[in-house]
Amino acid sequence: MYLSRALLNPISRAVRADIADIEGLHRTIMRAFPDDAGPHPRKAHGVLFRVDEAVQRGRFVLLVQSATRPDFTRLPKDYFLDIQEDLGFTEPSPIENPAIREVGSERARIGAGDFFRFRLRANPTRRIDTKSGDDGKRRNGRRVELRDEASRIGWLRRKAEEGGFALCGAEDGAGAGGVSAVEERKLTGRKSGASDERQHLTLAPVLFEGRLRVTDASRFREALAAGIGPAKAYGFGLLSIAPAQG
Repeated sequence: MYLSRALLNPISRAVRADIADIEGLHRTIMRAFPDDAGPHPRKAHGVLFRVDEAVQRGRFVLLVQSATRPDFTRLPKDYFLDIQEDLGFTEPSPIENPAIREVGSERARIGAGDFFRFRLRANPTRRIDTKSGDDGKRRNGRRVELRDEASRIGWLRRKAEEGGFALCGAEDGAGAGGVSAVEERKLTGRKSGASDERQHLTLAPVLFEGRLRVTDASRFREALAAGIGPAKAYGFGLLSIAPAQG
């Protein structure tokens, strides 16, 4: 498993276009991986990603998790910030951009009872209109966003139980114990190959942050690899973790 971190070039035309179009960003990131992965390349390469805004306003940090080592030279030449130029180094920069590291051995050491700080940008939803139609077949329904903090924290608590971890301090309700659920601006795009308004995408990101405790190490590693919740192709579901004291 690989985890990549990159500072995007804010004046790149390709970057600006991708930040404004979630489908475009997905297509660009997938260019870093081999093309012969079958009909579901994101799943085949285990790709999850997220774009965070850096402390400096207008700077964007791309995080990519993947089972296949990415080749970022396949992306546009100006897509990533020139660290040497940006920081004023006269010698080659000691900082790589993008930086790629292997994290499989770290995750193999995770055990039940471990505590982590976490960050997750997710698309918490529920399905409606799932009743059976006139033909007796049950409809898949459609997803609608969860609009209040209590329901969003409840959604994450259910995902945590499925994924082998528990939210620290969240037993008593929304926001308890410092677990936050911050609504972010909606993201828009168009499904690949779509030609009409019905195929346009509008997603409602929620940024979750807090502390978690691993309850089942095997299921937790599976959740880390697979991601949390829907819309993973559009920058949702990547669970970032860092060690925390119990």
